[in-house]
Amino acid sequence: MADGKGKRLASGIQLLAETEGQGPAAAKGNGVIYNIKIWLNRGDEVPLNALQAQHLPERMIRTVNGEKLVDHTAALGKREVIAGIERSLVGMKAGGYRKVRVSPHLAYREKGLPDLIPEHAVLVVELWVREILPG
Repeated sequence: MADGKGKRLASGIQLLAETEGQGPAAAKGNGVIYNIKIWLNRGDEVPLNALQAQHLPERMIRTVNGEKLVDHTAALGKREVIAGIERSLVGMKAGGYRKVRVSPHLAYREKGLPDLIPEHAVLVVELWVREILPG
């Protein structure tokens, strides 16, 4: 895994670590199947996978090292996910991994997510790209 400390992917997104993956890079217009884990900057994990897994069909759940991860799908460039995640997915390849720090203006801003993410929260996000779909 490459150390990406200090490298910026975009204004408000700092690359902390990266593994490249293989094949073509995801670009706007592509669909991406990915897994995600989110932490608050102070280190507390946001339990989104556990909460979502309770309400989704088994075909959308991937178990990795005994942990349930939700397979998310997003069309890049369509604003289907928060900007910090979408911009971090662009350029990733299948099998790739990124750990990024995302500023609040590219995440949940002043709203947060009730009982999960406070307002104006800086997030640390881990992303695993499983598959890139043609646009």
